[in-house]
Amino acid sequence: MNPARREPLLWLQLLGLAALPLEALLLLLVLAGADPGPFPGFERVLAWALGALAPAVLFWRFPPDLWSLLLLQVPLRGRRPEQLRLSALQGVLPLKLLSAAGAVLLLPLLWWADASAGLAWAWSPLSASPRLVVLLVSVPLLALMLWQWQQLIQAVWMLTRPASLVEQTLPLTQAVAADTRLNAGLPLLLLPPLAMDAASESPAEPPQPEPSVAVDQDAADPSEPVPAAEPESEPEAHPEAEPIEASQPEPAEHSEPTEESVETAPEPPDDPAAASDAAVVDAGVAVTPEQATEEHQGPNLDS
Repeated sequence: MNPARREPLLWLQLLGLAALPLEALLLLLVLAGADPGPFPGFERVLAWALGALAPAVLFWRFPPDLWSLLLLQVPLRGRRPEQLRLSALQGVLPLKLLSAAGAVLLLPLLWWADASAGLAWAWSPLSASPRLVVLLVSVPLLALMLWQWQQLIQAVWMLTRPASLVEQTLPLTQAVAADTRLNAGLPLLLLPPLAMDAASESPAEPPQPEPSVAVDQDAADPSEPVPAAEPESEPEAHPEAEPIEASQPEPAEHSEPTEESVETAPEPPDDPAAASDAAVVDAGVAVTPEQATEEHQGPNLDS
């Protein structure tokens, strides 16, 4: 992007396009304050030479500073390198020719305003004034219009330059800027550059929404049932295991295991939960329908 587009002062100078018609109207009202003299053509040319031609010669040698608003200017020590680069571009010949063309345009404007000034005699601020006074007041007004023209042309020229040309231009030193530029105004103007993001030139991609569980559930078919999560199976406690084992009849002390029982005896499982379940099943087979009394259970528990 062209660095000149970040300078707010150049955009402010474009307001001269709206100020020039107002200044031309003011010139018409000033010239309406007195009747034309015996040599109106000579008077017009003389006023144009003093108010437009002489300033044009001065501006050719010392161009108006880009960072000056006639009453205020950016101090030389506070200027950025980009501003000094743009100041170095003021010395090109096409820009000087366009700026000097404003003096040529002011001659027919002055001629028309002086010839039509009688129509605005009632609104003139210098009504019934001598002709010399009217011409002397019109001279600085013409110089002001030429200044506005020069600033307008320079601002448009800088804003339309390619960025590569500005980057290749060597910045103007502060000493050269003070000697070769017409720095008018008090050095009190300090404006920060405009913040123009590079994202405006290349728009970023819109962020994609993150997938969520709620979106997936809404997108699912409502006719299909949602399978419920199966709870983890936990081994159920058998509170009757201990009393059932306690109610088993105690085997005889001197009974010897037979060969058939030894061969068919299952191996003890490694899982204690499985062992307790197996014991419950075996106990359920051996338990009698009638529940034993407490007196019958006493000796077994004591043993």
